[in-house]
Amino acid sequence: MTSRNDHFTPQPYDPYAEGDFTWFNSDGQVGAPHQQGQPGQHGQPGHQEYGYDEQYRDPQQDQPTYALRTVQYQQVPDDEPGYHIPETPEAGWDDRPSRRRAWVSRGVLAVLMVIQAVLSLRLSNTAFQDEALYLAAGHNILDHWANGTPLYSGYETYFSGSPMLYPVAAAVVDGYFGLSGARALSLLSMLGATGLLYSFTRRMFNERVALVAAALFAVTQPTIVLGWFATYDAPAIFLLALSAWIVVRTNRAPAIAVLLAAPVMVLAVAVKYASALYIPTLVVLAALTAWHHKGWRCLSRAFLLGVGTAALVGVGLMYTDVLAGVRQTTTNRAHGTDSALSLLEKSAEWGGLMFATAVAGAVAYALRGRMNESPRSYGLNGPGWRWRVLLGLLLTGTAVLAPAYQIHLSTAVSLYKHLDFGLLFAAPMAGIGVIRLVGKHFRYPQLGIMVWVAALCLGVSQSEWRFGLWPDSAPLVKAVEPYMKPKARYLGATYEVPVYYLRDKTNHSQWTSTYGIGYSDKKGEIHHGREGYRLAIEAGYFDLIVLDGVATPDLDKYLEEQVTRSGHYRMVGTIPFTLSGGGTGAYKIWTKTS
Repeated sequence: MTSRNDHFTPQPYDPYAEGDFTWFNSDGQVGAPHQQGQPGQHGQPGHQEYGYDEQYRDPQQDQPTYALRTVQYQQVPDDEPGYHIPETPEAGWDDRPSRRRAWVSRGVLAVLMVIQAVLSLRLSNTAFQDEALYLAAGHNILDHWANGTPLYSGYETYFSGSPMLYPVAAAVVDGYFGLSGARALSLLSMLGATGLLYSFTRRMFNERVALVAAALFAVTQPTIVLGWFATYDAPAIFLLALSAWIVVRTNRAPAIAVLLAAPVMVLAVAVKYASALYIPTLVVLAALTAWHHKGWRCLSRAFLLGVGTAALVGVGLMYTDVLAGVRQTTTNRAHGTDSALSLLEKSAEWGGLMFATAVAGAVAYALRGRMNESPRSYGLNGPGWRWRVLLGLLLTGTAVLAPAYQIHLSTAVSLYKHLDFGLLFAAPMAGIGVIRLVGKHFRYPQLGIMVWVAALCLGVSQSEWRFGLWPDSAPLVKAVEPYMKPKARYLGATYEVPVYYLRDKTNHSQWTSTYGIGYSDKKGEIHHGREGYRLAIEAGYFDLIVLDGVATPDLDKYLEEQVTRSGHYRMVGTIPFTLSGGGTGAYKIWTKTS
């Protein structure tokens, strides 16, 4: 080993040093500064690396202590750029209207409407009894206007809407494009209703609520079925949606602007008399939607709409002959035998999910009015709780009107169609229900998806079942066509179907339905009910009898017994068919022999 200290020992780093340094002992004696490249006193190369003389390395003396330099703080001039912490915004996004938000929501709406159209277009069957009745009547009216052909039946006395409106319009389309064209007219009406629902819901709440409301409405069974069903209902729903859109859209305009909705509401009632059930909802909605902008003056807006609509309805009843039809099909409709419990079960099955979601949305909206997640939103806390409660009761309660009326009549006829009128108004509250379930910033999107998928599955299965409730009539039409004669008389359970398909060879006046008869015997006495059918069959009144056992099964069994017993008829064919749900049946055809 060697005692030579010729190895390099790094010194502490002084960030304030400028290449030289001084040191001092504990007694205050200052050492000589080190000059770079100057050797030590003894000329030993190792001494240069320490920068001080060997004499101060005496172990008996104090060790060197380095002097620290002090640096005065220099203030940064104001003109020099510095780092500034940016202000934190209240929210990371803005919910104010923008072109981007509008186009994105419209794109989603377009996808929903495509889904709705596909779900309706997938349905397939021959004309239903109601479709055939309205289309055949429309062709008869057109022939009467064009060629003076007599009207075969008093349509205005038993149609559920004006025979001069939808039947004529649908018959025009049917004349060019057939049954599919008439059903496409209904599809356009239902798609238009979905679009208008989105628009006025967005106006009342926001895009997310509007999209959810449209998504739920588009996949319910009534919406899917009515979208490919040539009846009054689809155009009437479209006109009600248009009326609601006008009412909501003109909430900030002068009160007189709400009268634009009056003729549309009256037209909806003329197309489908049952639409009158929803006029009070639109009148009250006119007041509620204007409350925030007009205060108590919103009552004048509702008053104008109510008076204007009533005046137009009065003029229509005065100059048209539809009052008898209104009484027979709406106000004084014959009562059925269905129990209230069965009607409630059917209502819950066909529209219960959406109604329950609407009820949840109405409760949630009453408890908390805030509809936005951004603190920059206008009206952060939303409208007052009383207003929110009234709006929730109005929109959600409207969905109860149709089931309540059907329970009053004790009949399930057309219940599934009438449910859609109320669901149109309940849809905005259902949208709120799903949005609150999902939570802020889409915290639980799987819950919203689960509700929509459940509604979709129910709508798909129920609509397919609904469209298979009547048998395929193509074989029947082909079988009875050779027996159609100008002066012949026929008895049929659903005679409207052959009348529609064979309208060039037969008409309504030649047929008698199994729903009612007024047979006049040789003495001129009129017989009704089963007695009338029995006497007519015994006299050989009908040239052809067609029964299916579906529309009036009990009466069909009775008529079959009378036909066999009379001896005037022989069976010419039996055409089996299969119904949805596994049901089976057969058309039975008899022709007169003597």
